Amino acid sequence: MRVAVLSDIHANLEALQAAVRSAEARGADHLVNLGDVVGYGPDPGACLEVVRAEFAVNVMGNHDLAVAGGTIDYLPPDAQAAVRLHREMLTAPQTEWLAGLPPRAATLDAVYVHAAPDHPELWPRLETSRDTRRQFDAFEGAICFVGHSHRPAVVSDTLGVFRVRRGHRFLVDVGSVGQPRDQDPRLAYALYDSEEFSVEIVREHYDRERTVVSLARVGLPANLGKRLREGR
Repeated sequence: MRVAVLSDIHANLEALQAAVRSAEARGADHLVNLGDVVGYGPDPGACLEVVRAEFAVNVMGNHDLAVAGGTIDYLPPDAQAAVRLHREMLTAPQTEWLAGLPPRAATLDAVYVHAAPDHPELWPRLETSRDTRRQFDAFEGAICFVGHSHRPAVVSDTLGVFRVRRGHRFLVDVGSVGQPRDQDPRLAYALYDSEEFSVEIVREHYDRERTVVSLARVGLPANLGKRLREGR
């Protein structure tokens, strides 16, 4: 079974559509969403409908919760502006769908969360080796997929193992579809083959300028467009 694992779409419809096309072309059988469908971008409703219709597994991200009525005080100013706008743009059923997303899912021999398996509802950032290593005690099985950092990475429970293969356990950050932050502006997602037990981090170009124009159209801060161009 080939599973495309996407995260941090952030209302970027151009990137989402390009990622789905890429996943289908690579033979993905299922699509998984690790959260933050909304936030930052210009098209929250359209992205939500694509995900709701086409994705087999969905978990909640912190921006999903914020738009659904959660606190926003901890978010940076640009993110707060987007949350307020998205609350106005979404319909009541769309907001209810976001509010009902689970913090964690497990299927196809993998665990899926937005930020980390250890207290996923607190949205921890894995900024140190100690924080990351602790996550292996918080999930069962061989592999857990996360997002939230917007930076793809593969971490093994064994030092010196950098590629997903049998005999080891892995924490895989799939990066971001809609707002990469690793100085590479291409969208990122993971392609997981559950039978071969392998993971490929896929990078693809998309029409960033069209998204930048849409950001201006809906009145979001210009800095968000600059970040898309720079991949930060």
